Amino acid sequence: MAKVKKGIYDFLRGSFLTDESAFKNWRIIIFVVLLMLIMIYSAHSSEKKVFEISELNKRKRELRAEYVDTGTILMRMKMESSIREKAKARGLKPSETPPKKIKVTIKD
Repeated sequence: MAKVKKGIYDFLRGSFLTDESAFKNWRIIIFVVLLMLIMIYSAHSSEKKVFEISELNKRKRELRAEYVDTGTILMRMKMESSIREKAKARGLKPSETPPKKIKVTIKD
């Protein structure tokens, strides 16, 4: 039991970093710290990309809504009734007589 207490006490004091075999421990600690830094960087990078994707999706939805609204406005502008109203405002009116076909025959 005393050996376990001494081991815990040595660990808490940090004697595993100052012993003669501390070089192996430092290499492992530095390796673990580097892995943790890489993991943190990777997490931040992926989180940044998730936010960017979210913003792009939001922008895409806005543009799609604008496209639909513009298409609706265009369809209303193309309607015959709206064209007649605009033509009437300019003093134009529909023809009373229907159009006639013109046939061209070529004789040799």
